[in-house]
Amino acid sequence: MRDNVSSGTLTETSLLVLLSLFQELHGYGIKQFIEARTNGRVVLGMGTLYGALNNLEKKGWIKKSSKEGNRINYLITDLACEQVALEEKRLQELSNLIQQLKI
Repeated sequence: MRDNVSSGTLTETSLLVLLSLFQELHGYGIKQFIEARTNGRVVLGMGTLYGALNNLEKKGWIKKSSKEGNRINYLITDLACEQVALEEKRLQELSNLIQQLKI
């Protein structure tokens, strides 16, 4: 995963996973959240999803919050909330630039 922490730039996959985890969810729930919120535009394979979860957990951006049988639930951390805020600002600046330059 090629997130650029210093600038706040996140990959789309990372950002979508983080957004899904403002509520406690397990892997399949995250997959469903992303598919629903992107109207099916983004469909993550389970390998991609669990790779992203592992990377985000190593960065300290998500944490395991509970376990129900074989399902592990995750939540976003305060550190990741800061990254999401930086990404929101960056995307808003880009959106403003696009609006200014439209003919």
